Amino acid sequence: MEAYDAIVTRRSTRQFKQETIETDKLQKIIEAGRMAPSGGNSQTNHFFVIQNKDVLKQLIDLAKQAFAQMEIKEDTYASLKTSIYLSKKGSYVFNYNAPALIVIANQKDYGNNMADVACALENMMIAANAMDLGSCYINQLKWLNEDEKLLKYFRELGLEDNERIYGALAVGYADTEDGLPQRTPLERKGNVVTYL
Repeated sequence: MEAYDAIVTRRSTRQFKQETIETDKLQKIIEAGRMAPSGGNSQTNHFFVIQNKDVLKQLIDLAKQAFAQMEIKEDTYASLKTSIYLSKKGSYVFNYNAPALIVIANQKDYGNNMADVACALENMMIAANAMDLGSCYINQLKWLNEDEKLLKYFRELGLEDNERIYGALAVGYADTEDGLPQRTPLERKGNVVTYL
């Protein structure tokens, strides 16, 4: 698949087969993230590649507990409202049960932490699409990056004291008849372009 096609056909996948991703494909996705641009070429992203079902379950439980303690306000971001609402119901699974979750942390006091993580995530989503894998940008852990229980658990997994989580990627084979991700183009309703 050409780079342009991989970009314009990428869609978020929210239903995954429980099939394990081949090691070479997963390594290519990670390498695509590692090759992303970073401010001043700082390369301070820290990638956690999680396929262990026990670790995934623990993260799902911790996220659900944290969101269930939050209250929905009038100005709460729509996606965050959904996370809180479903967690209070007890049915929230932030990673859509993907067989792999790539969590990216960066230094908490670094001015480009979100931008650098976002560049890596985009590279990985495009790479996944080019390899016929589905993916979904997961921002829920960023909202919890000061939650003490989640921080403690991630520190046990290798998160440094000066790091926080700024994004994640659910990745795997799409739970579709042919196993391919949805690629139907979506109408652009925003992202205005002005030529001068």
